[in-house]
Amino acid sequence: MKEIDARGLSCPAPVLHTKAVLEQENPDAIRVLLDNAASQQNVQRFLKSQGFETALAREGEGFTVVGTGRTTSAPQAHPTPAAVEHEQKIMVMCANDRIGSGDDELGRRLMVNFIRTLPEMGTDLWRLIFVNNGVRLTVEGSPVLEELKQYEEKGISILACGTCLEHFKLMEKRRVGQTTNMLDIATAMQLADKVINL
Repeated sequence: MKEIDARGLSCPAPVLHTKAVLEQENPDAIRVLLDNAASQQNVQRFLKSQGFETALAREGEGFTVVGTGRTTSAPQAHPTPAAVEHEQKIMVMCANDRIGSGDDELGRRLMVNFIRTLPEMGTDLWRLIFVNNGVRLTVEGSPVLEELKQYEEKGISILACGTCLEHFKLMEKRRVGQTTNMLDIATAMQLADKVINL
């Protein structure tokens, strides 16, 4: 079994290192040592996207993700449910929990209104990505948590930056979407037909 020690590496380095090992050595089984929850979730999701069955072990302050039983055809990293047909892929990236600068309370109200208006995009809305202060919209107590859960149930991919969640000490409070990293975000930007930045 191939072992990777990714402890001490910042996101997305653990995923990039794991990806490089898979591409270069093509192991049937892999063990990745990690020291934070964001990296653990990202590596585990990445291994699943590459056709591995995964298991997680907690070891003191760290994590060990083991990938075994690799299938020959790997699923997509973030598959969109087949029921949702997109004419174009629109990605919305929220880097804040408010829109604009000036009056913070007004900015928060504008963001809530924007999130609640997203269904007007129809089936073209493909992915919502939350980075920096925007991850606060995906956690316990968010004023748009129920709306985001409904969007996710309808097949819209919702991703929250793991480094950002850890920075704000919100990893355990995320209540919607998946934890992601900059590799996934950069790939999503490349795949999207249109990116709306807030």
